[in-house]
Amino acid sequence: MGRSNSSFHGDFILVGFSEQPQLEKTLFVVVLWSYLLTLIGNTVIIVVSFTDPKLKMPMYYFLTHLSLVDICFTTSIVPQLLWNLRGPDKSITLVGCVVQLYVSLSLGSTECVLLTVMAFDRYAAVCKPLHYSAVMKPQLCQALAGVAWLCGMGNALIQGTVTLLLPRCGHRWIHHFFCEVPSMIKLACVDIHANEVQLFVASLVLLLLPLTLILMSYGQIVRAVFRIGSAQAWKKALGTCGSHLMVVSLFYGTITAVYIQPNSSYAHSRGRFISLLYTVVTPTLNPLIYTLRNKDVKGALRRLCHRDQSL
Repeated sequence: MGRSNSSFHGDFILVGFSEQPQLEKTLFVVVLWSYLLTLIGNTVIIVVSFTDPKLKMPMYYFLTHLSLVDICFTTSIVPQLLWNLRGPDKSITLVGCVVQLYVSLSLGSTECVLLTVMAFDRYAAVCKPLHYSAVMKPQLCQALAGVAWLCGMGNALIQGTVTLLLPRCGHRWIHHFFCEVPSMIKLACVDIHANEVQLFVASLVLLLLPLTLILMSYGQIVRAVFRIGSAQAWKKALGTCGSHLMVVSLFYGTITAVYIQPNSSYAHSRGRFISLLYTVVTPTLNPLIYTLRNKDVKGALRRLCHRDQSL
């Protein structure tokens, strides 16, 4: 592993996948294509949501925020990952690591809360259809989206600062492909038990609590559909909630495996591959899931294409 550009004071070494160098070229191609698809797919979602009048609904307002989060989240991680995969230099500057830590943690936390807000929106759409417009007013939607962003920034400010204040005694080798709290606290040369407990508690609050609220929302949706008891109601509920459920399953299924048990996950390289799923793969699949399963978005894409062709 090259050290040519990593000798400056304060630089870190991102070990990443260097223990399996035969995979790095393949991973470079896969990550690059995934990143490009993420940028294109989520940008398209944002454009059609803003330009198509038929998508001026709370669901697509929150979807726009989710797409923006995914673009920024992957951009905070993937360019550095690609740089490290392309050659022997695995270094990242202290400033780069700090920025990456704060930004990725903030956006990842924002997505946790935002997915919960989207579940509440789906609950209101299915269980309170007659009052949906009155409940999901633009002011409430803006407030809920703002709460998601503020929760993300608040968590990053607290956890990131606590992590960076730990004494490292010159330790620079981060056994991960980006600067993330579970891997950063392992650089400390003091007892980190309290930090691991704090990380676990924060994970419970920002992962399991939102996930619990999401499951409660869908429990109420299933209960409401059962009361109606018709195949048409099931079909409508699936069409309304199916895409969001798939996104929640992908995101929470991977990120909880890392954050709820950080010790076991980071003890092996498989933890890094799991992290690839929620940092690279999930943001790529989100727009595909929403466009392939959502007739409103597909209709908006067709109208956008026809509009471009007529110009």
